[in-house]
Amino acid sequence: MIIYIYTILIVLYIISQFISTPILTFSMGITALSTLILSAFRANGLYLISGIGFLIIGTFLFIFNDLPWYTFLLQFESMLGVLSLFLFLPFINSIIRIGRYDTNLSLLLQQGVTRLSKLYRRSFLVCHLLALFLNIATIPILTSSLNKTLRQLPKATADKYYTQNLLRAYTLCLTWSPMEVMVSISMDITKSHYYQIFPIMISIAFIIILSDWMLSYFKHTDIPLVVERKEEISLKNVYKKIREMLIMLLIFIILVSFIQHTLNKGFLFSVVLLLLPISIAWALFIGKLRRYFSFTIPHWKERTKGLSNYFFMFLSAGLFVEMLSFSGHLSFLQNTFSLASEKTLLLYGMIGGYFLFTSLVGFHPLVSITLLIELLHPILPEISSLSLTIVLISCSLSTVMYSPYNLSVSILADQLKINPYKMVKWNIGFAIFYILVSIFTAYFLTFIV
Repeated sequence: MIIYIYTILIVLYIISQFISTPILTFSMGITALSTLILSAFRANGLYLISGIGFLIIGTFLFIFNDLPWYTFLLQFESMLGVLSLFLFLPFINSIIRIGRYDTNLSLLLQQGVTRLSKLYRRSFLVCHLLALFLNIATIPILTSSLNKTLRQLPKATADKYYTQNLLRAYTLCLTWSPMEVMVSISMDITKSHYYQIFPIMISIAFIIILSDWMLSYFKHTDIPLVVERKEEISLKNVYKKIREMLIMLLIFIILVSFIQHTLNKGFLFSVVLLLLPISIAWALFIGKLRRYFSFTIPHWKERTKGLSNYFFMFLSAGLFVEMLSFSGHLSFLQNTFSLASEKTLLLYGMIGGYFLFTSLVGFHPLVSITLLIELLHPILPEISSLSLTIVLISCSLSTVMYSPYNLSVSILADQLKINPYKMVKWNIGFAIFYILVSIFTAYFLTFIV
């Protein structure tokens, strides 16, 4: 039942983007409320606690503002675009699995590695490429692939390696991935286009990657490794798989940009519309369409069952943000950001500090950016849209590499059996460095764009 109601809600949301009628709007509201209630019984951990907090405060503000009771159903739509992406991502994940792209890239880790510094660069690249399509599933896959090799090291050294290598590679990949929700939301806020931000984000990522590799070279160059290679590696086949992935990514970006321009519905919605058809076309291209459907349907069902945490927290957060905005309680913060907008560098620094603070007190970056939209709304016309997009993407996604409340850190901490708070100190300094580079790049662009 939970799979059907999640799917019905997202289908109603997609239809509502093309057809606007009161019946459809209230049907979507009723389904959203039903979804919220059902997912509450399946949510757990921080998602449950955060969701309850957002729901209680949002409901209190709704009652306090004395709004008609039936309008309660209309307060959940702001997060449905994000939830749509979560529902459709398994379709692109599946094509990577059935095409054995993940296996081939994992095999690349074994080729000619004799030093830890070389393995660091190799695993960084593999993680970076896989994360484009597998997203969070990349972390457990590579943790498992690296486990036998890194078992030679002291546990503290290996844990630090995993934390710095995988989380940094994963984060920097997300900053330019067209399938990353924070990228889509940031672009929709500023009305930017992917072709505008891509060369800048990939250039920043390149600079940060080189900086990290230089640091790793001095830290790890004297540590030898013995890699047990159990299967013969065909580098020709590995490079063929990489080419296929990059070509399909390029086609996907072109089509998404075209849909965004044609429909004018935003980048996030365009990504959602294309994920399923591009995945089917890809399966057809590699000649594995039948196997794709036999694998992806059970995989999609399993992943959808596990979305209760997201549905409960984000629907509750949607209510919270809508009511907070309506009540006017954000006005003093809006005034602060408005004053800072007169000094661009100060504004960007405040945005960076905002994400640092909210990520450490338990806010998911999606909730933080949704709240930030309301704070920035009055001054958006006065700010360079391209520069602001860069700052929003970089500052929000920097949290992926250090926040103990982020899913990436939680999953890796569980894999390593360590406290996620211990991982903060290994990456927060590097995250701040990344934020500062991005802020100064964005500030510089305000003078030339």
